[in-house]
Amino acid sequence: MSDRSKNRTILGVERSALAYSEGLRTYMLGVYNYMALALGLTGGVALLVVSSPALFQALMPFRWMFLLGSLGLVFFLSFRIDAIRYSTAQAVFWLYAAVNGLTFSIIFMAYTYESIARVFFITAGMFAAMSLYGYTTKKDLSAWGSFLFMGLIGIIIASVVNIFVASSMLQFLVSIAGVIIFTGLTAYDTQSIKDTYIEGSSSEVAGKRAIFGALRLYLDFINLFIMMLNLMGNRR
Repeated sequence: MSDRSKNRTILGVERSALAYSEGLRTYMLGVYNYMALALGLTGGVALLVVSSPALFQALMPFRWMFLLGSLGLVFFLSFRIDAIRYSTAQAVFWLYAAVNGLTFSIIFMAYTYESIARVFFITAGMFAAMSLYGYTTKKDLSAWGSFLFMGLIGIIIASVVNIFVASSMLQFLVSIAGVIIFTGLTAYDTQSIKDTYIEGSSSEVAGKRAIFGALRLYLDFINLFIMMLNLMGNRR
């Protein structure tokens, strides 16, 4: 192979790598933008409900309906994301964020605004650090998956049990474990989302992947926030 051919090959590889890097950066930026906007929508709805006592009281009888509805929307997006249209995925995602805001209004009523703001910024810092780690590390985090999933199941079971036993110690232990689990999931999910990027995907496919990635990180953030609020929040 001549020197000219080698140079063309090297230049082609460099251009391909640059195009992939630019595409990945744009894709991940879309994921984070969706997540940030969803968090803003959730917080905005929660504050709107809390600021109106009459509205809050009117919605309280339906709190379990909102909780079950939000879970249903998460499962729908998780299992149907490849089958539905991009526009449908967007609509369901925004609806989920809004319905979740109705549920969060109950949490906002239980804690002081000062402690909510403090815990939010602490959570944001932890999330950003772990997501950055997941994005930049060369270490394969896939081995964390089984451990984190088992821990998540344990947290869910313990939380259900605590509904009936109402143990403050169990709640404290669940919150500690939850912080560890969701901190790890933030890094794990970020790397997983990064690895699912496929160069040259259609805007339809890329958009749906970005929404599903944003949903995963959104869930990590709000659950980490709730666990931190249980540990550090000041109740009214």
